[in-house]
Amino acid sequence: MSSVTATQVIPFRTGETPSPDIVILTHRLTREYVMGAEVVHALRGVDIQIRKNEYVACMGPSGSGKSTLMNLIGCLDTPTAGEYWLNSQKVSDLTDDELARIRNKEIGFVFQTFNLLPRADSLHNVELPLIYAGLGAKERRQRAARALERVGLGDRMDHRPNELSGGQRQRVAIARALVNEPSILLADEPTGNLDSATGNEIMALFRELHDAGQTIVLVTHEHDIAAHARRQIHLLDGKVERDERTEG
Repeated sequence: MSSVTATQVIPFRTGETPSPDIVILTHRLTREYVMGAEVVHALRGVDIQIRKNEYVACMGPSGSGKSTLMNLIGCLDTPTAGEYWLNSQKVSDLTDDELARIRNKEIGFVFQTFNLLPRADSLHNVELPLIYAGLGAKERRQRAARALERVGLGDRMDHRPNELSGGQRQRVAIARALVNEPSILLADEPTGNLDSATGNEIMALFRELHDAGQTIVLVTHEHDIAAHARRQIHLLDGKVERDERTEG
């Protein structure tokens, strides 16, 4: 795999609005935490632009800021300074309630630990975001069923998590992430709890979703997992160390 420099970032100034084809834009994004008498500078002015249908891996060692960046991109936290735009909406200064609505509508989360309800079957687990969105029962079931079929689990809709393999559980989690047709799929170490063969199957599914038009941001510390993405953003000490496209 050869690496080439990423396309040049279009200059962005405070007060402007991003181009419509840019799903994620951070401008001088900063996050500081006060821990006792110390201030931790987790992010130190990060500028990133991700376009629709990009497949990006965010990498970095422990303490690099990648988890903080993921929390900000996922609207799970708010920045100390700077701007974050998601799908042409400035979300860096929204209230907690507004952020919760954006999270449910625009972002599909896939976590290492699956986060499935143990007593609910696959269909109900996938329905959950639609319940929060206020959809009626019939439409919820139809959309959840389509999402499960999309990830190859059309014959496992009535199975509970303890009746599924680890790979199948992660597919249920991916279906749940996709059911609201989000702007971005945000995956945090999605193969961390899987053996290598099953992990490869999940990464093949991400490739299929990307080929179908899904924008994917993958957070990982594993180089072989990051190699599946078409672009890698490496963080170090709260800054972008390098940003490169990868081509097979």
